[in-house]
Amino acid sequence: MDNTNEVATSDRFIEETGLASELAALVEPVLDSLGFRLVRIEVSGRDGKTVQIMAERPDGSITIDDCEMISKAISPIFDVQDIVSDSYRLEISSPGIDRPLVRPSDFVDWAGSEAKIELRAPIEGRKRFRGHLEGFEDGEVLIEADLGEEGRKVIGLAVELIASARLVLTDELIREALSRAKAKGKEQLGDGVEADPDELKTDDVEGL
Repeated sequence: MDNTNEVATSDRFIEETGLASELAALVEPVLDSLGFRLVRIEVSGRDGKTVQIMAERPDGSITIDDCEMISKAISPIFDVQDIVSDSYRLEISSPGIDRPLVRPSDFVDWAGSEAKIELRAPIEGRKRFRGHLEGFEDGEVLIEADLGEEGRKVIGLAVELIASARLVLTDELIREALSRAKAKGKEQLGDGVEADPDELKTDDVEGL
């Protein structure tokens, strides 16, 4: 059986730039070895400097214990590699309920949910689309969007044109996320919940 397309849809199409890209190159193999997937890395000036790593298991779940395990595995690597200048705060978190969509498979997993998509360049003068996801097919994200005078239509957006995409926080999405978490029988991190260094008993790293 040829699993080429299945593998391709599980690869991230949205990648970091600059420092976050360098960190992602270090983090992703570690997460893979632990059975997790990288969702996104962000470096911000919050609390001095914060490195936030969003991760999840292939089934979309992640617990506080998982975050602690990831932090303990990644912190020593950051210490040795010395990529981040100045002290920083490391946060390991879930993608949240209104999660970013970074893999073609995300659009399949969350088909039926409402999402916002922004393109790298406009198509017929438009860069932003919002509507219900209809899946992923032939290299395109399918979304039912309001096209103004044309009404609501299902259109395909080439995945390589997508700059960012994320789910829209709605009552329906919250119910769906809670239902999935219950079905998995796991105590997942909720929307916006982070496992920060204080909770994980790790300190800010100086001089990195």
